[in-house]
Amino acid sequence: MSTPSVRTVVLDTARSLDPVLFNLHWLPICSCIDYKILVRTYQAIHNSGPKYLSDLILPSCPTRTLRSSRSVSLQQPRSRLKTMGDRAFSCAAPRLWNALPDTVRAAKSLYYFKAQLKTMLFRKAFKDLC
Repeated sequence: MSTPSVRTVVLDTARSLDPVLFNLHWLPICSCIDYKILVRTYQAIHNSGPKYLSDLILPSCPTRTLRSSRSVSLQQPRSRLKTMGDRAFSCAAPRLWNALPDTVRAAKSLYYFKAQLKTMLFRKAFKDLC
């Protein structure tokens, strides 16, 4: 939800919204955007999402066998534009995916992935309130 929507629900325009979002278990907008991108990325990797999104992401192929090769990491393409280019799905998805902990990336189903992802993003957004 947007900030004005939250203020309407709470009927308070004077105080910070962080405690309100925390009590309602709502993610801030930036975290919601990351959540949506990462869910679509999970679906694209596991071939359960739209093909056009699967075509935009490429798994990285390490030259050596590493312990981290058990989890899928994605190639991060270079973008020439720092503002709009980095926001494109083909750039944002690999950056966000590779930053995830291996335990979240290795979720066996979309249901568990969403649960672990939301918990991780919630703790990250409200680390001072948790």
